[in-house]
Amino acid sequence: MSLFDDEFYSTRVKRRPRLAKSDGKTFSAVPLRSKSWSKVRIAVLSSVASSVAVVLVFGLFVGFDRGGGLPGGSVAAVSPVQTNTDPYERTIQAADKVRPAVVSIINEQQLPTINGGSGLDEGEETELAQAAVGSGVIFEKVKGKAHIITNAHVVAGAEAVKAVLSNGDVLEAELVGVDEITDLAVLEIDGSGIKTVAEIGDSNELRAGQWVMAIGNPLGLSDSLSMGIVSKTHRIIPVSLSQDGVYDWEQEVIQVDASINQGNSGGPLIDLNGKVVGINSMKVADFGVEGVGFAIPSHSAMPIVQSLLEYGKVKRPYLGVYTMDLQAYMAQQSIGAGSDLPEDPEMLPEDGEKAPDQEAGSSEEDSQEELPQSDLKLPKGVEDGVIVLEAVGPSAEAGLEFNDIIVKLDKQSISSTMELRKYLYGKKSIGDDIQVTYYRGGEKHTVTFTLEEKMGEE
Repeated sequence: MSLFDDEFYSTRVKRRPRLAKSDGKTFSAVPLRSKSWSKVRIAVLSSVASSVAVVLVFGLFVGFDRGGGLPGGSVAAVSPVQTNTDPYERTIQAADKVRPAVVSIINEQQLPTINGGSGLDEGEETELAQAAVGSGVIFEKVKGKAHIITNAHVVAGAEAVKAVLSNGDVLEAELVGVDEITDLAVLEIDGSGIKTVAEIGDSNELRAGQWVMAIGNPLGLSDSLSMGIVSKTHRIIPVSLSQDGVYDWEQEVIQVDASINQGNSGGPLIDLNGKVVGINSMKVADFGVEGVGFAIPSHSAMPIVQSLLEYGKVKRPYLGVYTMDLQAYMAQQSIGAGSDLPEDPEMLPEDGEKAPDQEAGSSEEDSQEELPQSDLKLPKGVEDGVIVLEAVGPSAEAGLEFNDIIVKLDKQSISSTMELRKYLYGKKSIGDDIQVTYYRGGEKHTVTFTLEEKMGEE
């Protein structure tokens, strides 16, 4: 019996009466009709039509190619399928990719006592204390060792360096090489327990407004993230190599508005693909200033890193002069400072180190003996140049002396130590000849000699 009273819904098939023809054959009593569309046929044809429509629409947008490629025979690049387009999820994935490779750097030193001494008797063992903290990123493993990029100022003056992994393990770190000019350093640790190394990206591909993240150890808070955008992909800022406020070099940096605080230095700046595009280096710390941080771009950092790995230093041409800017000296004279001239901040060699007479421990009287004389006997109109405080190495061999005033290198006018360095490191190489134009006793001289490589503590 049917579940429905209406025979239309019944599943029972009724037999049609068969009638006999005169020739003995049978025929149906129901008159034959034109072929009708069953529900099954309609469903099948609808599916086929929908599939054809989808193919046509896809072809209109993408285009058809009978040869399996683009018109002209070229092959279309296949883009990877983005499984998750949520930008917030991308930040999580990028951070997870790099965080295990980020380490905290501990700079240990023997801290002085109140009276300025160590407070220890001769032969007594010293205990080192934490003097500074920073960050670093593991970028490669080679022959059982892992290498870390950090800032030079993070490890400056360290008597011992430790690296704290993201899992809390503390490892002894060895300094492979340091370059104060670019503020980069490379450390080496035991790589047996290291499972993650960061991938280095190309900072040349960054665009203003692109999202980036800074990872590091700000204020001792390890494994910390901050996020912002690239404010400027390429900016040149003046820096003080001696951390004394006197600008004596210019650094190429990426400007970001991600929070970078004390301890972030040396940590990675990453893009949303989890690639390192910069090394966090500094920020503008001033009243009323927020969101102005800087990172050393990866495209300029990695050649320095490779040189440190290969040589333990960056090989640069060595002129061999300790200098002071003429303008700074004249400014002091104009206000009647006399012998009260700037101390070691401006008395720097072209390689950024302090002059021997200005090393720690020298007396004020000793340093005053090496200051320029008040009467430099300059011709009228000569107001720019650098004063030679001491000549060593190739410049001494070429005859340069104390109180000589360098005004040109080759055909390039020189008005400051910064310009001298920029020309020397940017335009010259070890083994090149250089022509130095200088004044001595009011007379102009030129001398040509070969640039050498600085060796050891020369």
